[in-house]
Amino acid sequence: MRYLLPLLAAGTLSACASPLVQTTPQWDARFGLDTRMVLAQQILHPDAAHNANPVAGMDGRSARAAYERYQKNGGEQQTPLLNNGVK
Repeated sequence: MRYLLPLLAAGTLSACASPLVQTTPQWDARFGLDTRMVLAQQILHPDAAHNANPVAGMDGRSARAAYERYQKNGGEQQTPLLNNGVK
């Protein structure tokens, strides 16, 4: 109990002295830099949104046949490959 007041005073003074150590501006200058760098590294072609050329893909007839085949076989389970198709 005797050391309570000096301990509280020391704690208060140390809390007031902490703004004198200026680490916050150094941290604020780099805040989010690593996140922005990783996001930029994940983009393959940054100017892809400005490309007006259409993507060459399947013709309409092949795409429709593939879609209908997908819809028809959607509920069926595929045979597992680990047991060579034996049921």
